[in-house]
Amino acid sequence: MSKEKKACDLCGLTVEVSGFTLKLKNGEQKDFCCEGCKGIYQMLNDDQILAE
Repeated sequence: MSKEKKACDLCGLTVEVSGFTLKLKNGEQKDFCCEGCKGIYQMLNDDQILAE
């Protein structure tokens, strides 16, 4: 059984490691390939992200 890999919601690279995710106020979840992409997305969209 093959697992479909997700693309990073910032740069588009394949998400190889889980754990780099953010939950948005609209119920969506964003997945990222690394902490850098997650941090940049967070800086640019801080008003849309749920507090952890």
